[in-house]
Amino acid sequence: MGVPSPTESSRAVVTGASSGIGMALAWALAARGHSLILVARRGDVLENLAVELRATHQVQVEVRPVDLSDPCALEVLSAELAGREVSILCNNAGIATFGPVRDLDPEYERAQVRLNVTAVHDLTLAVLPQMVDRGSGGVLMVGSAAGNMPIPNNATYAASKAFVNSFSESLRGEVAAQGVHITLLAPGPVRTETPAPDDASIVDRMVPDFLWHSSAKVAEMSLDALEHNKMRVVPGTLSKAMSVAGGYSPRAVVAPIVGTFYRKLGDDS
Repeated sequence: MGVPSPTESSRAVVTGASSGIGMALAWALAARGHSLILVARRGDVLENLAVELRATHQVQVEVRPVDLSDPCALEVLSAELAGREVSILCNNAGIATFGPVRDLDPEYERAQVRLNVTAVHDLTLAVLPQMVDRGSGGVLMVGSAAGNMPIPNNATYAASKAFVNSFSESLRGEVAAQGVHITLLAPGPVRTETPAPDDASIVDRMVPDFLWHSSAKVAEMSLDALEHNKMRVVPGTLSKAMSVAGGYSPRAVVAPIVGTFYRKLGDDS
């Protein structure tokens, strides 16, 4: 059956919904008639977003201000979602760090793994059985082109996204015949709007404008891909190039080149 049509009782869940791709996914899902459960740490932002979505699209919107890197909070949310009718899960929340691992805050690195890996795993485990039982449902995994290769100075993030990439495509093979759609989004640079020169980060300065994708466009592409049960959607020239490089180029050659770029990001942090 695949991704079900919206119903009064069903919910689409979006993690990391307070900004970027997550917020764009919330808008795109609401425009398609899906009622929502929005998850992120910033409850005030989620509440404001919920008000706008209800007024614009007349859908029901619930807010869950949760830090998914907190094991206890994750356990509570997972238990709730296991008992709800979840039609779509968008595993979008994630963080990244740059620079040599030895120089980074160990607790923040561990929190990054809990958010980027454990939360994705636990939330998927919470909703997948009900989707299989119904013979319908969709899970959108936000991985990364960075998960296709070793990236010095971005080691924890790249490794965590390698898990998401592999978990998504492996899971897809398990549920393909059971009516559940699994799609991996592997985006490159994404932003909501072009920043003013004074507000531009080092990433904004280093990556040319034509290589950026808008978060709204990426959200629409991702949901279309999920609807059609595509295995992977890779928006943008840079992310496609990284995917090709990660799959076919010698890692001993690629890793130092990419690592130099990410070291500059760490120097700017």
